[in-house]
Amino acid sequence: MKPEETVDYNMKVCWHAISRMYNTEAVKNDITTSIGFVLLNIDQEAGTPATKIAPLLGLEARSLTRILKSMEEKKLIYKVSDERDKRLVRIFLTEKGLEKKEVARRTVKHFNQKVREAIPEQELDVFFRVSSRIISMIENKEIF
Repeated sequence: MKPEETVDYNMKVCWHAISRMYNTEAVKNDITTSIGFVLLNIDQEAGTPATKIAPLLGLEARSLTRILKSMEEKKLIYKVSDERDKRLVRIFLTEKGLEKKEVARRTVKHFNQKVREAIPEQELDVFFRVSSRIISMIENKEIF
């Protein structure tokens, strides 16, 4: 079997193409794709517990720690200790963070709009069902 005939190869190549495209846009705005995804997952009203962000993005805690540090240095976020539980830290966006979040939101929205214009909904539905099933198989350890 040729690599290009395998499921994982096609998923990886597709994700890398998307990631490169997002990074090209992100660099224009002095952020990275990872920062953009974190920004999109922060609730500005209530703040988002740092411990909740990594699982949302499928990241290891160590990776998220590096990203959050970079975001603080870029003045995109600030941290606030929870008043009831001092161990809990909530992440909030600065004004600059809100601006960059809007850029990330527009970029993701634009990509999805273009894909939906080019690929019939029926085909996308099949893609979503297949992707969901593969994820489920992996999470339920049906593969190894």
